[in-house]
Amino acid sequence: MFQISTMRKPDSNQELLARLLDQAYMEVFPTKTISDHLAHISKHRFVGISCSPTYGLEPTIALVEQLKAQPDKSQFKVIPHIAARMVRDKSHLKEILSRLEAAGVERVFVPSGDAKEPVGKYSDSLQLLRDMAEISHNIKDVGVTAHPEGHPLISEQELARFLQEKQTLATYMVTQMCFDPTSIINWLNSTREAGVRLPVWIGLPGVADLTKLIPLSFRIGVGQSLKMLKNQKGLLRNLVSARPYQPDELLQGLQPHLGNADLLIEGFHIFSFNAVERTERWRMETYDNLSG
Repeated sequence: MFQISTMRKPDSNQELLARLLDQAYMEVFPTKTISDHLAHISKHRFVGISCSPTYGLEPTIALVEQLKAQPDKSQFKVIPHIAARMVRDKSHLKEILSRLEAAGVERVFVPSGDAKEPVGKYSDSLQLLRDMAEISHNIKDVGVTAHPEGHPLISEQELARFLQEKQTLATYMVTQMCFDPTSIINWLNSTREAGVRLPVWIGLPGVADLTKLIPLSFRIGVGQSLKMLKNQKGLLRNLVSARPYQPDELLQGLQPHLGNADLLIEGFHIFSFNAVERTERWRMETYDNLSG
């Protein structure tokens, strides 16, 4: 798994939380203007580039090539998403990997993707990962998706089986967006008991307007944990005042478990919804408050 953390043992869960938040990486959508918004992120940080089910993989790869063409001192460490349902066949996969290698990419993330129908032979990420393992490439790290609250179209048994089979083909996993720390930790405990040892990056909802966040959450199948927001003291206040959601209480719930070595929590993956500036401001301010 790619390492971006120091090896110094933290003195407390608060220090560990601060360190993981300092090293968190952000996911963005590949739009025409997103490169301008990335100016708010420190250079040399990890940035995930997602894949649109509407526009396919080309905008993702084009943005990766654009960002990696910048001078070395200005480059981000980009992690493109290769959505399996957007890849036509093994030949297309070879072409994608070749372009990413030419751009100097060393890490990719392989979800199944949100497209209702696959454009080719891959209906899930496991199929693509198996073909990818047969192709010669220089990609060092491969991430896969994990679902603490399940998936609207796949049973929990199938999700568990997929993860067990993927761990021989991947180096880390990222959890789908979830608002309930208890659900995340319970799922992680059961996943470890089932023998899945992939390091995990916990997916954090970034700073987002609730009017956008709530419909998106139900669409991707995390409506159950979204109901937990009703018990969070800031929800009603935020709705009334039109304040955006911030994952502060989610972090508070996760903090006591971060030092549990058995859980293999490697870091945080922040879903920015392209609200890069305010999400990055929240991350930096929260880090400063934790680290003093």
